[in-house]
Amino acid sequence: MDFDLNETQRLIRRQAADFAARRVAPGARQRDIEGRYPAEIVKEMGALGMFGGVVPEEYGGAGLDYIAFALLCEEISRADSSVRTVISVQISLVATPILKFGTEEQKRKYLPRLCTGEWIGCFGLTEPDAGSDVQQIKTFAQKTASGWRLNGRKIWISNGGVAQLAIVIAQTERGNPRRMAAFLVETSTPGFSSRDIHGKLGLRASNTAELILDGVEVPGPALLGEVGQGFAVAMAALDNGRYSVSAGCLGIARGSLEASVAYAKERHTFGKPIAAHQLVQEMIARMVVDIDASRLLLYRAGELKNQGKPNTLETCIAKYYCSEAAVRCANDAIQIHGGMGYSNEYSVERYLRDARVATIYEGTSQIQKLIIGGFATGIRAFA
Repeated sequence: MDFDLNETQRLIRRQAADFAARRVAPGARQRDIEGRYPAEIVKEMGALGMFGGVVPEEYGGAGLDYIAFALLCEEISRADSSVRTVISVQISLVATPILKFGTEEQKRKYLPRLCTGEWIGCFGLTEPDAGSDVQQIKTFAQKTASGWRLNGRKIWISNGGVAQLAIVIAQTERGNPRRMAAFLVETSTPGFSSRDIHGKLGLRASNTAELILDGVEVPGPALLGEVGQGFAVAMAALDNGRYSVSAGCLGIARGSLEASVAYAKERHTFGKPIAAHQLVQEMIARMVVDIDASRLLLYRAGELKNQGKPNTLETCIAKYYCSEAAVRCANDAIQIHGGMGYSNEYSVERYLRDARVATIYEGTSQIQKLIIGGFATGIRAFA
């Protein structure tokens, strides 16, 4: 389906698609095999302003609207979702919380570095014993004479091993989740360390790490927002993170469809291309419907974000649908490719592995359904 995009949005889509085809796609298979972080590509993206995203130009950003940002994530993810992950974390989980909750000094200090890719950011929320249940985090920030002392562990942190800046969510009063706070922690600070996580099913070329905070001393101005706003910072970040993940899933679904159509026209069985078989067409038709529905739900959430209106429900719906649709599309793409789909000679097996985590991170599909159900009934299923 075609949409009435404005000139800027069309330009962003063309530029992103060109960069993805020229620089991202060619090495995606080998990076996946090696589990190699795309450092050179990230550097180029920074030079091109791709990390500027929705950050206003006055802070070194690109000043994009949310539809243009979604188009950027979609095109990059269609080539390699590991590269898209770097963009999602940098903009959605790090830059936008600083933009919303940061002081003017914090914005001036960090946003230009993030927008150029000079610094990479990560978002430290998940812990070994606290994922969906955010209020059970154990990382603790103790008030000191000069600021705060942080102790704790974070896990499954995208960009965690390559970041120069981490937003860390911590408790400031034991047993009182209402006193959570967010901190801007420079990873060069003594006591901060990371350990890369390997052996992932998908997104193998993205960096994922455990963060260890062992008596990390940060000054008072490192506090992002106020004490007690930590949960709000986390939820605002996830609202934007879920949006860019949805856009990335749309890219995976599109890639699955395009690869399937091309292969189905080329591959022959029983004297005709498999595209002529009814059940192959049924799988392709389902992909088309999933892609159109995903795009409509994504753009609805994006328009609400552009207008500054509440969009938690719409973003959760988009994240739930787009992530599940990407898994369905990639799974059907493997089926259409048959035995070849089970090999990394074609990208569809990587699409499935990369899509699978989107139903887990930044809120599982089950959490999205509980949020949606809560809006529908007015009754929260969890505290």
